[in-house]
Formats: sequence, C-alpha cells, structure tokens
Amino acid sequence: MEYNYTIINSDNTFSHTLRTQLVNFKEFNCAGVAENCSEGLNIILKELPEIVFINLNDKAEACFMMVMELHQYLKYIPVFIGISKSKDYAYKAIKNGFFDYWLQPLNEFDIRKSVLKLQKRDLKNECINTTLCLKSYKDYRYINTSEILYLKADNNTTDVFLNDGTIISAFKTLKTFEDRLPSNFIRIHQSYILNTDYISRINYGKSICTIKNNNTTLPFSKSYKSNIDEVKKILTKTTINALN
Repeated sequence: MEYNYTIINSDNTFSHTLRTQLVNFKEFNCAGVAENCSEGLNIILKELPEIVFINLNDKAEACFMMVMELHQYLKYIPVFIGISKSKDYAYKAIKNGFFDYWLQPLNEFDIRKSVLKLQKRDLKNECINTTLCLKSYKDYRYINTSEILYLKADNNTTDVFLNDGTIISAFKTLKTFEDRLPSNFIRIHQSYILNTDYISRINYGKSICTIKNNNTTLPFSKSYKSNIDEVKKILTKTTINALN
C-alpha cells in the first residue's frame, strides 16, 4: 500500500533530510511541505494525505490545535507522526492521537517500524462498529452497515434502504445516525445520508449522486457540497482517471 504524506516544519533543511530518508521507502509519496500549521492545514484539506509528519520542536501547541481543528472538516483524519529532538511532547502527542513519535536524529529503523505498523492497518476504514442495531419497541434488528445504501429522513423517523431492496423504518432522527455511522457514510442533504461505497456517479450540474446497480439518484444540497467534494477526491485517488 502507498501513502501520500505532508510535512509540517519550519526548518527547510530538516524537511529535505526527512524527504531524503523517505525516498528509501517506496510506500511514501510526498503530497506537500508546509512551513507552519496554517499552511499545513490548507495542504491537508486540499491533498487529503494519509500521513502527516509534524516537527514538534517549533510551536508544538499550535500543531496540536491544528490536529484538533481537522476534526471539524474531515471524516478521514490522517495518521500523525510527531518528530522532535526530545521526548518533551511525547505524552501530549499520544493524548492527541498521534500514531508514532520519532526522535532526532532520524534513523532507518524507526521509519521501517512505522511502515510495518501502517501496513497492518486500513487507514480509511478503521471503524469498529460495523453493525447497526435498529430497535422498534421490543424488536431488535441487527444490520451490517455494508448492506445499507442510504438513509432518508421522514419527520422524526428515518427510513433505511438496504441493497436487497428492503426498507426499514427507525424511530430516530437522521442526525442520530449521522453521529454514529462509520466514516464512509456522509450527509449530502438535509434528508439524506449516503453510503459512499455505493456511489457510481456524481453530477454537479444536476446536484445528484447515482447509486450503483439500481440507478437510484439522490440530491445533494449546497450546504453539504463540501462533503461531496471530499468524497470525489478520495474516489479519484482509487480509480483510473480518463479525464481530459
């Protein structure tokens, strides 16, 4: 598996050294270098790298704030690897969900260990909860989320549409599901949540998404267009591009 990465670091010499080290690992492809967290945030939102290397020797607190801010914009949060001359920020890096922490000077052994750990993970589908429980009075129904095409709001209830044609009504609002479903489910409209694994077409002219196999079309609204843009970018990374 290949990983696109971004470096956030104010020391150009160090950035060059890190990129030189990573050249020895075919798994890594550079998607941009930023000199500060503000620039880094922009690159991450634009390029959607799988990994972000952050030099914590300079303005570490601003870097941790940037990591927290990313959760406001992205469903797929990249893996963060902190780099420092000391262990001073190691504890806070762990508390902020950093995947690894490298000490300078960098060495091939630390990088190789991180690569092996990354290869054991699926960075975009790490959701533990893949089964959805729908309760109706004393009836409990368990559904694998991979079977769900989309969800549609109906006043204070939600209709769940499955890939076998079944429709199940749940006495919960759409917002309840939005907060609990895996990251491959996105809100595209006030009335719809879509499983992005089933998207076959995105038509910006008509503001609709088409679902695989049954050609159902769902509208997306301007207020959720950024979610569609994010999904399109992710899908583009994993498809053969024949665009002019």
